[in-house]
Amino acid sequence: MTTANPQITVLMPAYNAGAYIKTAIESVLAQTYADFELLIINDGSEDNTLALIKSFTDTRIRLIDQPNKGLIDTLNESIDKAKGKYIARMDADDICLPNRLQVEFDFLESNPDYVLVGSVVDIVDKDGNFLMPLYPVGYEHEDIVANIDIKCPFNHPSVMFRKEAVIQAGYYPKNALTFEDHLLWKKMATIGKVHNLKDVLLQYRFNPESVTIDEKWRGDLFIQLRKKALEQGFVSDEDAQKLKELISSQNLSAYKNASYYAMVGKKYLWNNPDGAKARWHFAQAIKHYPKHIEPYILYLFSFVPAALRVGIYNTFKKH
Repeated sequence: MTTANPQITVLMPAYNAGAYIKTAIESVLAQTYADFELLIINDGSEDNTLALIKSFTDTRIRLIDQPNKGLIDTLNESIDKAKGKYIARMDADDICLPNRLQVEFDFLESNPDYVLVGSVVDIVDKDGNFLMPLYPVGYEHEDIVANIDIKCPFNHPSVMFRKEAVIQAGYYPKNALTFEDHLLWKKMATIGKVHNLKDVLLQYRFNPESVTIDEKWRGDLFIQLRKKALEQGFVSDEDAQKLKELISSQNLSAYKNASYYAMVGKKYLWNNPDGAKARWHFAQAIKHYPKHIEPYILYLFSFVPAALRVGIYNTFKKH
């Protein structure tokens, strides 16, 4: 089945996603809402990503195969190519629940003054094991706007937005490396209302190949640059160069693996308490990147009884 003018474009950039993309595509094709195109951009993958995409015969899939351009340029160019009135973001390693598109489409159709909607997601590890639900900082527009400078208010691969609104907002800002979505959401919240649904509509996968690195591992300079960008609404060329150099120095396989295992370990410390699993993950983090002090401290902390360490965590989180 194919639609010449689909209501929704599911936008999925893919780079070296061979380990996960088949499951991601299957989850989109299994949606209860069928009037969509799945626009997949193979961004110069060097693994079997392209072959896996081509193995699907569903005519709703539209493939663009291109040399590597990076995530932000790929997203912005793809927005212009999207046929849908609405664009649903989807990462090549995540999993849509079957009703995701229907629920988000219904919300935007019923609320024409809203330009963007997201949802609660479940975090899973690289093997698909459940870790914890990830709740946004707010659900209603007013709460989201009040907290938007503190924390990114949307889980990026869970969102659906109006194509015309994201164009009006100026697309994803090119200099905001790794937080391009956060800055875009802030701009879109000035154009129309934004909302988070309380439904879990997506499984958000942590994996070592992802560009996602714990901000604490990025360091103070990254946090300062991101805060400055959110306050002023853009990233200067000078700050963009600092970001580029910082991220380039951190996007090493060993560092990304260590960050991944440390992130998962922390979920087993207090979100989904399991001391033995926490220690295993922290040990892996230390093995991959022994220079970082945090995994050593958290490894020792994992021996504290679960109820006590969760209580300590919740106390510090409130302050």
